[in-house]
Amino acid sequence: MPAGTSVAVSLLLAACSLYTGHFAEACTCMPSHPQDAFCSSDIVIRAKVVGKKLLDDGFFGTMRYTVKQMKMYRGFNKVQHVQYIYTEASDSLCGVRLQVNKFQYLITGRVYEGKVYTGICNFIMPWEKLTLLQRKGLNHRYQLGCSCKIKRCFHLPCAVTSKNECLWTDMLTHQGHLGHQAKSYACVQQKDGHCSWYRGAAPPDKSRINSTDP
Repeated sequence: MPAGTSVAVSLLLAACSLYTGHFAEACTCMPSHPQDAFCSSDIVIRAKVVGKKLLDDGFFGTMRYTVKQMKMYRGFNKVQHVQYIYTEASDSLCGVRLQVNKFQYLITGRVYEGKVYTGICNFIMPWEKLTLLQRKGLNHRYQLGCSCKIKRCFHLPCAVTSKNECLWTDMLTHQGHLGHQAKSYACVQQKDGHCSWYRGAAPPDKSRINSTDP
């Protein structure tokens, strides 16, 4: 395996411990709130897949998707414009399957040597399935919360342990990134330095709530 390909594979496998709760054989991913996925990614774009090609490199090959970028939300300092996105051809190495000429996707990923890599453990979602508040988060609110930490709660009891944490409880109902907090809230820092969940669509007196309870 060429050295560059080997490093890229390592990056994708590392990403599999970070992102959404999708599963494939030999590829297990931790659930991730969309804000966490945004803040921990090198690149976040809205794009439509317009072509694909299987490249003969690595053990199982690499799938190269050609995309039409609609908008970039993160990664301006990494690449000027995204034309190709690379992923492992094998599901067991966390490769992701994207449909050609069907959806616009929100795609997060890593940049290595000027190339954008993604995988099943990255946050990837058809644009039409994102909520209005998730779209607002991409435009502004998630960036405001990148200094905060979203703490996963898998079972009770659980609690925040520092002022920069918001407690994410969607896993208690086994919904993960499809849960209410993931769809409707961003964790942002307040003037006093504490981080708390923020729901922009709520009335002003109810839009800011404590760190543990949307």
